[in-house]
Amino acid sequence: MKNKKLNRYAVLAAAVFFVGTLFPYAYGAADRSLKQLRMLVDVIEFVKENYVEKTDTDKLISGAIRGVVSELDDFSQYLDPKDYKNLKNDTRGEFGGLGIRLQKKDDFVTVMTPMPGTPAFKAGIMPGDRILFVDDKDISSLELDEAVELMRGAVGSKVKLTISRKDEKTGEYTKLPDIRLKREKIVPEVVYYRMLDGKVGYLYMVDFSGHSLEEVQKALTALQKQGMKSLVLDLRFNPGGLLTGAVDISKLFLPAGKMIVYTQGRKPEYYQEFKTSADGAYVTVPMAVLVNQGSASASEIVSGALQDNARAFVVGQRTFGKASVQQLMPLPGGAGLRLTIARYYTPSGRLIQRDYRNKEKADEGGILPDIEIIVKPDEEFKVFMPYRDVVYVPGKKTPALEFKEKDLVLEKAVAILTGKETLEDAKAKSQQESAKRKAEKNKKADKESDKPAETSK
Repeated sequence: MKNKKLNRYAVLAAAVFFVGTLFPYAYGAADRSLKQLRMLVDVIEFVKENYVEKTDTDKLISGAIRGVVSELDDFSQYLDPKDYKNLKNDTRGEFGGLGIRLQKKDDFVTVMTPMPGTPAFKAGIMPGDRILFVDDKDISSLELDEAVELMRGAVGSKVKLTISRKDEKTGEYTKLPDIRLKREKIVPEVVYYRMLDGKVGYLYMVDFSGHSLEEVQKALTALQKQGMKSLVLDLRFNPGGLLTGAVDISKLFLPAGKMIVYTQGRKPEYYQEFKTSADGAYVTVPMAVLVNQGSASASEIVSGALQDNARAFVVGQRTFGKASVQQLMPLPGGAGLRLTIARYYTPSGRLIQRDYRNKEKADEGGILPDIEIIVKPDEEFKVFMPYRDVVYVPGKKTPALEFKEKDLVLEKAVAILTGKETLEDAKAKSQQESAKRKAEKNKKADKESDKPAETSK
């Protein structure tokens, strides 16, 4: 009996220790909420003593931490030692795997964007696709990091994914034939560029890695030598990356003293502003920014900064809406906690983060383009097909690419930059079409709500 009491106190001490480690003010909270902590300990003890199989206390506690964090948002995570170590490699510009960025959305492991030239892109995986099974294992109940771990493996090894895709007409998800992929170690191109008709420079950024600024500057220099008079910055399918990359890229196009982005959380010290200190090298070049649902994080910071400062007009579709500032905290045993402590806001004060858990606010957040052009995912994906076979090999020249598919978003941007259409007319037409889509959507929703409810016999 005495040993059981000692064990009970040991678990309580462990629980208080873990909670205190995770949250700086938890000891005060523990004093005020001792009953809740005791309830947690009671549950752990009951499981330990009565569960049909022998349990591990450390696993139970880490599971409790996962449960706490999962109640917060889709971006805060408990990371086991292996995942915590892997996280440090995510933004180094070189990685192995499938080349796919994922996020939990509506409780499904959802594709944010596949990266051009990677196995995922070559297989035709699209933003918004839901991954249901990995090698026939149901991942619906797994945390995001657990699902990602199943997709990782040795370079050259194969993995099977079962995916569902949304039907744009019905809004329903349909399961696709299984996709088999071979894992690769990939160093993707960071930037692609070319000159379009009308002396319009085109620059496509794959992501914001440690090499982005250097590669963008090289591309802009080359385009300028070719007589660039205006610029299209394409951030479609760009999942983001480093904050420093977003800030540095924005500085190239903004005049001195302009706000790029700011962060705000509950604590005053989490408020931070990022501004320009001098005129950018390309501050007078007329610009358009292209975005879609696969544009996230750093992409949204750049497009929001240029839009709010009236430095560029934005064309495409509302962006993904990922703008959480997270802090990494090491935990005992090599594990870690990634906790959202603040959020990013555009210079005008718009919150970039989209609340996918709240159905009523799912259409808020992200960056809403000045000119909204809705393109079906499969059609938009074809535009980027020339990149499918491109894998960057250090020391070798990237092959010339041919673009034959009609790109409505790019065409609209070029038409405005070359004076074939005014920005004001394009905005007005976009607003009319948007209002029409919204009215049709509301009409459809009203019709659905008017249907008689089914009753069981």
